[in-house]
Amino acid sequence: MLAPRLAGRKITVVGLAKSGVAAARLCLREGARVTVTDRRDAAALGPALAALDGARRVLGGHDLADFEGADLVVVSPGVPLANPELRAARAGGVEVIGEVELAARFLGETPIVGVTGTNGKSTTTALAGALFARHRPTFTGGNLGTPLCEHVLSGARAEVVVAELSSFQLEGIDRLRARVAAILNVTPDHLDRYRDVEDYALAKARLFARQQPGDVAVANARDPRALAMAGASRGERHTFGFGPPAAGATRDAGPEAGPAELSFTPAGGAPEPYRLQNRALRGRHNRENAMAAIACARLLGVPPAVVQAGLEAFPGLPHRLELVSERGGVEWVNDSKATNVDSTSVGLAAFPAGAPRVVIVMGGRGKGAPYAPLRPLFEGRVKALLTIGEDAPAVERELGDLTPTEPCGTLAEAVRRGARLAGKGDVVLLSPACASYDQFESYERRGEAFRRLVAELP
Repeated sequence: MLAPRLAGRKITVVGLAKSGVAAARLCLREGARVTVTDRRDAAALGPALAALDGARRVLGGHDLADFEGADLVVVSPGVPLANPELRAARAGGVEVIGEVELAARFLGETPIVGVTGTNGKSTTTALAGALFARHRPTFTGGNLGTPLCEHVLSGARAEVVVAELSSFQLEGIDRLRARVAAILNVTPDHLDRYRDVEDYALAKARLFARQQPGDVAVANARDPRALAMAGASRGERHTFGFGPPAAGATRDAGPEAGPAELSFTPAGGAPEPYRLQNRALRGRHNRENAMAAIACARLLGVPPAVVQAGLEAFPGLPHRLELVSERGGVEWVNDSKATNVDSTSVGLAAFPAGAPRVVIVMGGRGKGAPYAPLRPLFEGRVKALLTIGEDAPAVERELGDLTPTEPCGTLAEAVRRGARLAGKGDVVLLSPACASYDQFESYERRGEAFRRLVAELP
């Protein structure tokens, strides 16, 4: 794919979050006549505007003329394509694309590994990127971390691009072609933007529709929607999941507890064994993430020994079952990104049942969902429940009869009590099942506070 010639073209960039800013900067660098527009005003956008010298600014709303009179419109992922101005532009024959599509047009023949799914895509993308990076120069980003346009602007050499791609980003692709495209799972999400889960799945399926013979679609074998989406690819299909080795599949045949015994079987080849014992990848969900990442890496030529070394060295992602300390035989695990009950379920299930050894910290600003679905996971796992924040009474009311429960109010007090309650072999797990906004500005700040408080323990 030849890089587009943007010099002199009238380009409107819609939405000035980091992806939109990166897209606008790239268009400016290429000599385009750029208009940036956002419904927020200059005060709300703040420092983002400093990087856009040379662009015409339309803030606090949109002007239809900037859409209908453009040669190209580039959309940030947070802006729905159903926006009336975007519909009018398309009706008038104006090309409307997303930020990742713009970036892809500058990547030439660099192979793209695209990872999508409802859950697990950030971990899978980061792990796949780490496996590739041990073998050749790699850029890892997209919805995870650095926008693709930012990579293009940097000029950094990359022989492979590993990109997390959300449904919002995939709505705006047209020519982007993934040499390897992975779909992890599809469950209802973003239903404030999509008519239903099938409409949401169609957005993700666009990743596979552009694949050609010689490309590979990687799909979760136990998710019918994922398999159907991969069926839109013109390339080969490789599945992953639990069960005995099979041709063209990555499988986990190990027991539920203990190290995972994984195997990658290329089409027409013999199974290759991999061992997964990294605590940063504990839990059944991370076994699936690891299987998908192994498949992506092996299908583009990363050697088996390099893959195994990468599995062992992967540090995990911040705030996702992140081991922040091990003190006196007690593990302190930061799962602050668990802002709903489903996420806390995944976090708890990552620890084997048998002898109760988890001291769990829960609470914050609730989302109205019941906590009772966690009850089966408490049995045989949870040694004590420490509650914090606004929804602490509701957490205690629904779960407090299962284990000793202590209302702590603040995270600082919960850490102090956790240190007193946990003994050798135990885990103190921050997995709140709630948003952070009652006491922290984000789940990241909550997780950072947990790290700091644990580090300050005597």
